[in-house]
Amino acid sequence: MTELRKIGVVGCGAMGAGITQIILQAGYETVVVETDDDRLQRGFTTIVSALSKLVEKGVIADADKDAAQRRLRGTTELSALADCDLVIEAIIEDLGAKHQLFLRLDSLCRPEAIFASNTSSLSITQIAGAVSPSRQARFVGLHFFNPAPRMALVEVVRSFLTDAAVVEQAMAFARSIGKTPVQATDKTGFIVNRLLVPYSLDAIRALEEGVGSIADIDQAMRLGAGHPMGPLMLNDLVGLDVLHSVANAMYDAFRERRFAPPPLLTRLVAAGWLGRKTGRGFYDYSDPKHPQPMSLS
Repeated sequence: MTELRKIGVVGCGAMGAGITQIILQAGYETVVVETDDDRLQRGFTTIVSALSKLVEKGVIADADKDAAQRRLRGTTELSALADCDLVIEAIIEDLGAKHQLFLRLDSLCRPEAIFASNTSSLSITQIAGAVSPSRQARFVGLHFFNPAPRMALVEVVRSFLTDAAVVEQAMAFARSIGKTPVQATDKTGFIVNRLLVPYSLDAIRALEEGVGSIADIDQAMRLGAGHPMGPLMLNDLVGLDVLHSVANAMYDAFRERRFAPPPLLTRLVAAGWLGRKTGRGFYDYSDPKHPQPMSLS
């Protein structure tokens, strides 16, 4: 197998920036591609700010931050990924957009390069359908969790077509960047979302049905189940649009009510109240350190 030295990341939003940060900290040369310079600059600002905070906290040395930044290159040209050993896609959760991206990458990148998708809900087999048959054996899911620098888990997802050696190399890569990998088969939702999404949606249904208030539902699950965060605040952290998209994908696959987005979630997404990233969701984040439950009646 080809040694992984140079990593490409497509997309520098919240997930892409977080993934890039941990790859840089692990010592890899990294190329990030975004659709335009403004998005790229915002992503770089996020990465540099996160590294600076680690220096302030004494987690890394200032020299480590500078070295990480020197390993980073940003561009709007996909051709810059031509010599990467691994390319990780972290763009919007849309099968058509991912197909277009990987179709282009397939013609640009070396045959031995590994392709990976950070999808949280779409089929790896379907996404890999955009590339040549020989490349499909080198296509894998690498599902990071938000926020990527803090969350320890990476789901390594193998399709019917993925070579076993590529799965092992993906597992080794995840360990090399300080993550704990688990293997998942290419079933909708993989492991975590298959179990977490119904719980997250049931918390919203409980709120809709008057079982408890936002604060009480979250408090109950923190103290009664020992969870570090209540389900409604967790939904805000994940992003209500992301939850809505994943739920729809899972409902399409299974046609079971437990995966269907509740009406309240649909209304919040339509209103643009997407959680922490927009400042409003189930909570108001005007004071991020002391979020207050919203009145949603």
